[in-house]
Amino acid sequence: MGKTLVISEKPSVARDIANALGGFTATDDYLESDQYVVTWAVGHLLELLEPEELDPKYKRWLLEDLPIIPEKFSMKPKSGVGDRLRTIGKLFKRKDVTGVINACDAGREGEMIYRELAQHFQCDKPTQRLWLQSMTADAIRTGFKQLRPGEEFDGLGDAAFCRSESDWLIGMNATRVLTKRMKTRTET
Repeated sequence: MGKTLVISEKPSVARDIANALGGFTATDDYLESDQYVVTWAVGHLLELLEPEELDPKYKRWLLEDLPIIPEKFSMKPKSGVGDRLRTIGKLFKRKDVTGVINACDAGREGEMIYRELAQHFQCDKPTQRLWLQSMTADAIRTGFKQLRPGEEFDGLGDAAFCRSESDWLIGMNATRVLTKRMKTRTET
């Protein structure tokens, strides 16, 4: 029988889940029982590429290159998270893992943290969503009895990516415009 990979946002939540469900053995990187493998993300492990990573011409901040609007938004691992990403990738790809539970925080950011990872590792395994408003053992056990299909949260995931990409567009372009404009003011 296959196991289900459970991905939480924080190590403390992973431990709370394992304690509530019982029967887990701990390693440094995950907790495992006969039915589940529980690991954690530690927040966002991936980030959008910087403009100069999209095209070297953006190293020079020129007004004529604005606005910067990528054809596709691509992500890269954040600095210092290689070990955590390798662990999650290995767990996603384990042959005995037949499904995944998104146990990241209930809300837009938690949804995005999980979806970034699933997208990065090209996960095609069935996904369910654990939606918790409380971290008591009873609430966790009840949540596992009321798992919802991951597709029910596609709109929330889309909203999370939309917010992230719009923040990038506004931030990268506005920073460059304001920096160039302020520099011309100080030069006159």
